[in-house]
Amino acid sequence: MFYFMRTTMMKFSNSIDTPQEDPIPRMHSLMRGARFSMAVILLLPAALQTPRAEAQEWAEKMFNTLEHDFGTIARGADTVFRFEITNLYKQTMHISGVRSSCGCTTPTVENATIKTHEKAYVVAKFNTRTFVGRHGATLTVSFDPPFRAEVQVRVHGNIRGDVVFSPGAIGFGSVDQGTVQEQKINVNYAGRDSWEILDITNDNDYFEVELNETARGGGRVSYSLLVRLKDNLPPGYINDQLTVVTNDRNPNNQRIPLFVEGRVVPEISVTPETLVLGELKEGEEITKRVVVRGKQPFKIVNIQCDNKNFEFKKDETAKLVHLVNITYRAGDKLGTLNQSIQIKTDRGDNRTATCKVSVSIAPADPVVKPVESGSQPLDVGTATAPADTP
Repeated sequence: MFYFMRTTMMKFSNSIDTPQEDPIPRMHSLMRGARFSMAVILLLPAALQTPRAEAQEWAEKMFNTLEHDFGTIARGADTVFRFEITNLYKQTMHISGVRSSCGCTTPTVENATIKTHEKAYVVAKFNTRTFVGRHGATLTVSFDPPFRAEVQVRVHGNIRGDVVFSPGAIGFGSVDQGTVQEQKINVNYAGRDSWEILDITNDNDYFEVELNETARGGGRVSYSLLVRLKDNLPPGYINDQLTVVTNDRNPNNQRIPLFVEGRVVPEISVTPETLVLGELKEGEEITKRVVVRGKQPFKIVNIQCDNKNFEFKKDETAKLVHLVNITYRAGDKLGTLNQSIQIKTDRGDNRTATCKVSVSIAPADPVVKPVESGSQPLDVGTATAPADTP
């Protein structure tokens, strides 16, 4: 499969800020007054170490991994790894930048501002066209104040100079659902005449691969590789890889990854894909509308949902765009509800759209009973509880 992707404080001040709910203790100023004993001075380095280590821990927790090995890859191959960062804290985090220790790797940031539970990515691109051999780089990710920190992640790999992919990856771009697409890539080797590609392996049933030898002689070998996407590939992003298996004498060089990427665009889509209803109290009702689009006129034949508190209103005619009203009445189950709603059409079983609904249910307001006629209301400002003792 296509694989997707240390921390030190920038400065030590009289207090170290950390995100809320993080267990890092705040460190108060050690330097008060104009005179210090020798004992305090000797203790200062030890006092500095603990906050730095703890600061490293809270920031590193947001990363899914701190290191990636690209393995052995061909020259010219598009080789990218994405380090995933998830904000675990209540405060919004911001990545101010990322730098690389080596020109063999170019880093970029996707989604620099990370709200609670949102994700960002540090994208490490291995520069296989300009570098050959074993290389590695340390990427330093910087976070802005008030929670200033630096996290270091590392990538490394071996770029073969004798095998070249052209182009560097199988890129399908956007593909309409239900269509067959093909892409070709050339594999060129320089070395010995007996070099061979023995197999192309992958565990994706939606790919078909054809390999043809096009040249051999004078220490050079060339192949043409065709990759075909089947028409039953489901909608979504394609992030996969093929493995080129060779007869190299070095076992470490016998398996070369070839990345495959693209996106299958669904025939039927719904907007928004996630419908947020906000907070409702028990018994309250709300109605929202979603838009369902198709590439050809279609009918909505059924809307499936296993929650009886939902009701749907749809159009029965065939057209390119449908408006569907979704009504929800809050039940007595408190908390957050995440519900999937599947919209089926007359275009076939695999021509459906899924909408995810999120709603928070709170307790209903207490019922205030009226005071009976002739009774004296209790003055809560002066009333006292009865004595427990006679």
